[in-house]
Amino acid sequence: MAHYSELLARAAAAHGIEPGYVDIWGQHHSTTDDVNRAILDALGFPTGSAEEIERAMDQRALDEWSRPTEATLVVRVDADSIRLRIPAERSGASIKLEIGWEGGEIEHHWFWLPELATLETAMAGGREFLAKRVPLPQPLRLGYHDVKFYWMKEPELEVFGSARFIVCPKRVYELKRRAGGVSISLYGLRSNRNWGCGDFTDLRSAIDALAEAGTAFLALNPLHALANRQPYNTSPYLPQCSFYRNFIYLDVEKVADSNLEITGALAERIQALRASEFVEYEQIAELKNAALRVLFLSFLEEGGSGDFDRYVESEGEMLHDFAVYCALYETIHCENPEIWVWTDWPLQYRAPRSPGVQAFAQEHANDVLFYKFVQWHIDRQLTEAQAYARKKGMRIGLYHDLALATDRYGADLWGHRPYYVARCRVGSPPDDFSPSGQDWAFPPPNRQTHRQNGYELFAQSIRKNARHGGALRIDHVMRFFHLYWIPDGMAASGGAYVQDFADDLLGILALESVRGEFLVIGEDLGTVTNEVRQALAESGILSYRVLWFEKHLDGSFRRPEEYPAQAAASTTTHDLPTLAGFASGRDIEARKAAGLIDDESYHAQLRDRENEIRRIQQVLRESGFENDPIGFLFSAPCELAILNQEDLTGETEQQNLPGSTWQYPNWQRKMKVAVEDFGPLADRLEETLARSGRKCCVSEPRRTK
Repeated sequence: MAHYSELLARAAAAHGIEPGYVDIWGQHHSTTDDVNRAILDALGFPTGSAEEIERAMDQRALDEWSRPTEATLVVRVDADSIRLRIPAERSGASIKLEIGWEGGEIEHHWFWLPELATLETAMAGGREFLAKRVPLPQPLRLGYHDVKFYWMKEPELEVFGSARFIVCPKRVYELKRRAGGVSISLYGLRSNRNWGCGDFTDLRSAIDALAEAGTAFLALNPLHALANRQPYNTSPYLPQCSFYRNFIYLDVEKVADSNLEITGALAERIQALRASEFVEYEQIAELKNAALRVLFLSFLEEGGSGDFDRYVESEGEMLHDFAVYCALYETIHCENPEIWVWTDWPLQYRAPRSPGVQAFAQEHANDVLFYKFVQWHIDRQLTEAQAYARKKGMRIGLYHDLALATDRYGADLWGHRPYYVARCRVGSPPDDFSPSGQDWAFPPPNRQTHRQNGYELFAQSIRKNARHGGALRIDHVMRFFHLYWIPDGMAASGGAYVQDFADDLLGILALESVRGEFLVIGEDLGTVTNEVRQALAESGILSYRVLWFEKHLDGSFRRPEEYPAQAAASTTTHDLPTLAGFASGRDIEARKAAGLIDDESYHAQLRDRENEIRRIQQVLRESGFENDPIGFLFSAPCELAILNQEDLTGETEQQNLPGSTWQYPNWQRKMKVAVEDFGPLADRLEETLARSGRKCCVSEPRRTK
């Protein structure tokens, strides 16, 4: 029998656990037996002894070969065959392939197995198996279909396998036009009318000003639903729910064409929140929730709406579960203010299909319906915003952002627990910014469960977040290939990369993108291998390039013409210094004030910054853009160029200071300039767009696929 470590490594490889990784300094780190064992245990694979591992691996092989195909088959539209596993003793039989196309049509094809090419033979469980090449009809149809396999037996056919059959385009939707836009933190928009944070009506005002300047899109922060509790539950990149959106962005006064009276104490509170320096999430959420409750009761008294009923029906179980979660959260927290997370709820409420939850949903039917009502209005206002952007001449319109993480105490984990692996967290290995590694404290996805369910949850995450937009940014796009897992009880430096089914995920992303006609931008910052970049490029996904990171090996900055064309280039991100903040070292000062760095690191970073400033000034001068980093970036050949909102208004403070929570007003900063006063800023932006050839002048029809 093989040695324990060897068998453990084989089992790890079979489950996608990589044997090691190379860090940013070029050093190789091997995955230890302890890490392999911990991750395999979390996946439910036994590792107690060499004999146990060998038995489990043999059983795994038998289970795999006993299934004709995987539960889900993802192919590209030019595929000519699929792989079918059969017992060797049936190799002389005839079979029928039945394809149930998405539209309802059924297609049949018959094959005599001896005529089909044999791709592989294997022994498992003492039995011999063959893998056969089964031809596919041409042309294939894009979409989500089903296949069944039948043995040709008299007098009836015998089904011996079935699978979800997903046919995908080779590339995502593409515009192939250089365009420019502005990145906006929607919550931070100031206006003379909002309730203390930016809302969808403010978004329309921003569209008015920036569309006339020739921008093709507005890139928004993730709009995911949050708990809206400060300071720990306001990050748009750690959502309570990835599929539904935060109601604080609603313009409450436009809900159901309301005649809501804004007088007295309510008017005073709104004015105070509007004038506050920072976004006060909890107070805004409290006010809007109360107002929406009043409007909901009026809606019920008026008999509801057929549009609402159709929305609820189309969203189905996913919306229902989210609404039940929200109603449970509110009810339980009101009864016991010390209970904040579902893991502390009474046991009967911790699983969405439990009898206790079903009884609660019936007893609190109107509370559940209220949260569906809120999401309906969010969907309506976002629909209107995208339509308005396109009408005003924006070629792309809204550019949405899909977060990587989800709060382990939020609705996603409560409602979809089998799709996540318990006892492990996602993070990143040590690097310059985090010498001890990073622990992001949310569980990794379970790739087998996603495949078993036809990737429905993954497809919904793409579809729902890209809806009402012309572009979607995928945060940490390397997730499609692998994530860094940290087993519970281990430090961030002691993790391993675990692979996902990247080819399947990229295919489904392309299918959703082509059907929804939205561009895809993959946030590929950090240590990304050439193989990953190549796969993304072949799929048509735009790389994400940030000014501060575009350097040669000697530390000098790249000239504009050295940027790739298949990319979105940005002046900065929410986690990085603004242009003015970089020049003044405000990000370094903020880290010092927050206690994130000591005096030695503080002075070292200031010295490094002086060198960085000299380098950036040099490349600006050499490229003919002295004192004009925005013009420099917009002149690059990249398909998209993005101006950060703080750089539009010349602000020094960034939205988020990584590593901090209460020490810095993360995700709370409001823009200095109100949307009503965007005119002069838009005029300056228009000049840059025109000079760079990125000005979007008129509304144009979508390019046909």
